[in-house]
Amino acid sequence: MTAIPPGRSRRTALVTASCALAVTGAMVLLGCGGDDPDAGTNGVGKLPAAKIQAKTRAAADAASAVRLSGTVVTSGRTYRLDMQLKADGGTGSVTSEGATFKLLRIGRELYLKADADFWNHADGTPADGSDGTTGKLDGKYVKVPQGDPAYKKFSGFTDKDVLLDGLLTLHGTLATEGHHAEAGTRTIRITGDEGSGGTLDVSLQGTPYPLRLVRAGHAGTLVFSDWGKNFTVREPARSDTVDYGKQLPTS
Repeated sequence: MTAIPPGRSRRTALVTASCALAVTGAMVLLGCGGDDPDAGTNGVGKLPAAKIQAKTRAAADAASAVRLSGTVVTSGRTYRLDMQLKADGGTGSVTSEGATFKLLRIGRELYLKADADFWNHADGTPADGSDGTTGKLDGKYVKVPQGDPAYKKFSGFTDKDVLLDGLLTLHGTLATEGHHAEAGTRTIRITGDEGSGGTLDVSLQGTPYPLRLVRAGHAGTLVFSDWGKNFTVREPARSDTVDYGKQLPTS
C-alpha cells in the first residue's frame, strides 16, 4: 500500500472538516427556513390577499357545519350570537338589548324560545302573564309562522349560507397584514383598506377556514370554530312548544 504523505493527509482532513462545516451550516439555515413563517403550513400565507379571501370563502361554503360566536351590529342594534349552523338547520342563542332568546331551525321550520321579559319587550304586554299571552309563551318554543315578519328577521341567524354571505366580506383594497394566531392556530390576516374595511384571520393549518372576523365600521367581531363538526337538531317536544297563532309580536 502506498503511503500518503503527512502534508497531504493534513490537507485532506482540513478539506473534509471544512466541507462538513459548510454542509452543517447549510442544514442549519435550511432547518430554520430563514425563519419562514409559512414553513409547515397549508401555503395560503404566500398568496395575494384576494386569492386568500377566495380560498377561505370556498372553504367556508363547502364546510358542512360551523359554530360562530361574537357580536354583530346592524341597524344600530348589537346582537351577541352563539350559533351552530349547517345546511339544513341551526341552533343557538341571541342576546339583544339585555334580552336573550334561543333559536332552532329544522329545514324551514323555525322555533323561538324566550322568557316573558322578551315577549313583554316585543309587544308591550305585561310580563307577569296577566294578559294571558306572555305567561303562556314564557320559556316555551314558539313556532314562527313563515309569513310573519319575525320569520325573516330571525331565520337569517340560523342559516349558514345567508349569515356567512353577509358577514365574510371585507371592504376596500385587500392586503395581507402578517402572521398571527387564533386559539393556538397559526393564521394569516387579510385586511380591507388597511383594517378600516375589516380584518379576517385565516387558518394556516389544514383547510384555510376563516377563524376570526373584525367587521368594518366597528360592526362587531366574530370567532368561527368547529368547522365541519356535525351536530343534531331535533324538533322540540310538544310539551315544550306553544302555538302562538298566525302572527308573533315583534320587537
